[in-house]
Amino acid sequence: MKPTTLPIKNMASILPASNTSMRSDRNTYVGKSFVHVKNPYLDSMDEDVLYHLDLGTKTHNLPEMFGDVKFVCVGGSPNRMKAFALFMHKELRLADSEEDIKDICAGTDRYCMYKIGPVLSISHGMGIPSISIMLHELIKLLYHARCSDVTIIRIGTSGGIGIAPGSVVITDEAVDSFFKPRFEQVILDNIVTRSTELDKELAEELFNCSKEISTFPTVIGHTMCTYDFYEGQGRLDGALCSFSREKGLDYLKRAYNAGIRNIEMESTVFAAMCRLCGLKAAVVCVTLLNRLECDQINSPHDVLVEYQKRPQLLISKFIKQRLGLCDQTS
Repeated sequence: MKPTTLPIKNMASILPASNTSMRSDRNTYVGKSFVHVKNPYLDSMDEDVLYHLDLGTKTHNLPEMFGDVKFVCVGGSPNRMKAFALFMHKELRLADSEEDIKDICAGTDRYCMYKIGPVLSISHGMGIPSISIMLHELIKLLYHARCSDVTIIRIGTSGGIGIAPGSVVITDEAVDSFFKPRFEQVILDNIVTRSTELDKELAEELFNCSKEISTFPTVIGHTMCTYDFYEGQGRLDGALCSFSREKGLDYLKRAYNAGIRNIEMESTVFAAMCRLCGLKAAVVCVTLLNRLECDQINSPHDVLVEYQKRPQLLISKFIKQRLGLCDQTS
């Protein structure tokens, strides 16, 4: 599959340098920041099969297909990420037609992936295990493709805490269920703790972009990542509930007082893996309800659809600003 290119003169300035300028460590060119991996065994492999993406180092020319990628946007729903790809196609005013936008991962039913100029739009499913598998293979893809200066953003939905439904939260710190900025990964029979620090400058840049959008509120705050949608988030409406209404509400109030403004199920592993592999990362999620008021999402479908477009609008503005296209509108 050929990469889609932008019909603008300054596009060449953001493309990767020639392979001849590569340093011996393969992770850096002069003046560029490259995606790297933390696995000493990868370079000794004859072939790397990215099974869940239906890609591989022998079956596909990854540098040719993905070498110009600068922005990666990931989200849970395949339909939502396809919609985002079509939206970015209009926003970037690409020369090809929408019919040319195909799912690169069509050979698998796990994830979907669309390439729109320098933008990748990828689904990651729901929860830490699903996004973790996708990130392992995505990061290896970016590494094999020799991508440089990549920004990766998770766009999604979440439950708000103490803020109005429809608010967009830019995460400044991803925390676990104990309100700690960490991700605990079980490796063999050990628990390995990793930092969930996100790029603060990127969060501020996104927040500054949001100031130009008056149609919805945007805040910066902590995001709590849980392993479960029901009991793990203090809900009373699951098949199981082992705590009282009072204890559940007290937990959410303590989360609010700790600076947490929304809850989802992917941010800690996303932040940890991106940080270890040299990716500047951000999390931007819209809230579908205020968990201090209710547990169930009961807004009308058309309202929820409009909410889900809000992070996409913000990220579109950010990408166009980075590409020098902020004066163009679709």
